[in-house]
Amino acid sequence: MKPLYLALALSLASTAAVAADRGPHPFNIRDLVMMDRVGDPQLSPDGRYALYTVRSTDYAANKGNTAIYVLDLEQGGQPKKIIEKGSSPRWAADGSVYYLAAKDGVSQLWHWGSKEPAKGLLGKTAAAPSQVTHAPIDVNGFKLSPDGKQVLLTFDVFTDCADLACTKERLDGREADKSTGTVYTKLFVRHWDTWADGRRAQLYITDVHGAEEQPRLLTRGIDGDVPSKPFGGDDEFSFSPDGKTVYFGARIAGKTEPWSTNFDVYSVPSDASEAPKNLTAANLAWDAGPVASPDGKTLYYLAMKEPGSEADRFGITALDLSSGQAHEVAPNWDRSAGGLKISADGKTLYATADDNGQHPLFAIDPATGKVTKLVTDGAIGGFAIGKTRLLLSRDDLKRPADLYVADLRGKSLKQVTHYNAERLKNTQMGEPEFFTFKGWNNETVQGYVVKPVGYKSSKKYPVAFIIHGGPQGAMNNAWSYRWNAQTYAGQGFAVVTVNFHGSTGYGQAFTESISGDWGGKPLDDLKAGWKAALSKYSFLDGDRACALGASYGGFMVYWIAGVWNEPWKCLVDHDGVFDARAMYYETEELWFEEKENGGTQYEHPQNYERFNPVNHVKDWRVPMLVVHGGKDYRIPDTQGLSAFTALQRRGIPSQFLHFPDENHWVLKPQNSVQWHETVNAWLKQWTAPKQ
Repeated sequence: MKPLYLALALSLASTAAVAADRGPHPFNIRDLVMMDRVGDPQLSPDGRYALYTVRSTDYAANKGNTAIYVLDLEQGGQPKKIIEKGSSPRWAADGSVYYLAAKDGVSQLWHWGSKEPAKGLLGKTAAAPSQVTHAPIDVNGFKLSPDGKQVLLTFDVFTDCADLACTKERLDGREADKSTGTVYTKLFVRHWDTWADGRRAQLYITDVHGAEEQPRLLTRGIDGDVPSKPFGGDDEFSFSPDGKTVYFGARIAGKTEPWSTNFDVYSVPSDASEAPKNLTAANLAWDAGPVASPDGKTLYYLAMKEPGSEADRFGITALDLSSGQAHEVAPNWDRSAGGLKISADGKTLYATADDNGQHPLFAIDPATGKVTKLVTDGAIGGFAIGKTRLLLSRDDLKRPADLYVADLRGKSLKQVTHYNAERLKNTQMGEPEFFTFKGWNNETVQGYVVKPVGYKSSKKYPVAFIIHGGPQGAMNNAWSYRWNAQTYAGQGFAVVTVNFHGSTGYGQAFTESISGDWGGKPLDDLKAGWKAALSKYSFLDGDRACALGASYGGFMVYWIAGVWNEPWKCLVDHDGVFDARAMYYETEELWFEEKENGGTQYEHPQNYERFNPVNHVKDWRVPMLVVHGGKDYRIPDTQGLSAFTALQRRGIPSQFLHFPDENHWVLKPQNSVQWHETVNAWLKQWTAPKQ
């Protein structure tokens, strides 16, 4: 932990170091924060042009800036930046472009078109964009109708207001009010990193040309957020092919919102002539992501089966809109689908899913349920489907995301952008390798090792043993801006990680096996994985190893501090659960706690105490760095502060790094640098060779 009086000097030095153009060197945090982040790929209607975003880092301003680019996939050449600051670029049916950007501090919808739209965007004399909406409050999201004549808009509004202006007036009134107290009558009081202010995300519609000052409300009577908060997007609402019907997903809030996962799919006439109709009321679990077939007869969507679970398998459901009959498309496909899309002819569905340490793109035949893996290695992020090609973003353990094209079978994969090529050329990275071993109940478990930069077979290296969060997640062959193995490999550490029972991508039974057993099967797997890695990889120095983890991984760090601390020279805990009983009453999404512990804390207190780290503090002995964010309402910072109190009272060497402006993640560039530098210094301090 750096003293406060050194913060400014070191910050200025870090800024200069980040900006410096350096020669070949081991990959480090400064490389990571300055990477261009490519995403949101969109194919033009004719399949020729790619539209996408690139987020660059303004380190001095401590923020990211998002620009919009277009690339001619036929002619190649350099991408062209068409919007300096904007987001959510989307093609219209005529080949023109819509996007979101701020005007006078308020996010609005914009349009950019020409006689030959895509060529105009690439040309030297492209027409200036025109503002479509003039709303008094932010447009948060949008979706164009198939014919491009109407647009769905999302706003955060007070639902008892008659118009958008009323919401603006009420917000201005609150800002001017000198009193600061708020009376709450139900949960959520706060969610993720934001305190509730009474507004709901609601869905509206307006004409694209001559947009109304007051768009028409479609989600009339929906006491819920459309899209959902905090991470919902435009994949949660869509049009029918003829544009006459809108489909959306929502959870009716009432007083049960914090312990309910009962999202439903609704339909509503696009002229707002009727109230929304619930199409999935029979399923009390999560229904999401509606996508209509091109002929308008079938609605496809993702559906879970277990109420109260956020980690149940998302299967693909087909709903016959005429008869109301629904069936699962690929019931034997034991993976949880995401990002559902459909081909222009309606004969193929596309989705991504975790799969044995990878995150591929799959094609699903809705007629037969046959599933085909299209793009296998690495992690597929956003993707778009054309008539003859796929456009997708792809990354892996050694490369951040870039755009690729392939045919509709996933063949002839070709990289078409190279945003970080110069940076990558000058960085040296460690080589990753997956391995398997026998874990709990003699079942096969997978993990990976990353060799340190400059690896020599004759040497032994200190180890960063990284434990993933979720817990229903996985450490895949994927690039990360939070837990990136290469930042440790670049510091001379080998990395070991294990996808223990509870991880995704190995079948739903494997994922579900962690519920009610947080400190059981996963700990068995971590022990077995550590033993297997030491046996298989002779360069791992088992006497100089530290364990690190965040969220569930942070829980596990606190847990092993009391029950498996023998191998570790130090521990790093980020936003972990220290006291399971207190966690139940401090967190916001209660459905998660109740699912994982078999009910409420007051009805089943023994379940919360079974694997409660606070009960083993007397056995703690290993030096620990604790990190927590002040805006983390998922696992509040009182958990981290309590753990630090325990460490200090026990006399165990310890540090507490607190970010008052960060949530469950560390997102600001300079905070990210400080996080990594503090963690790396802690690892080096306790794994340094004895003199």
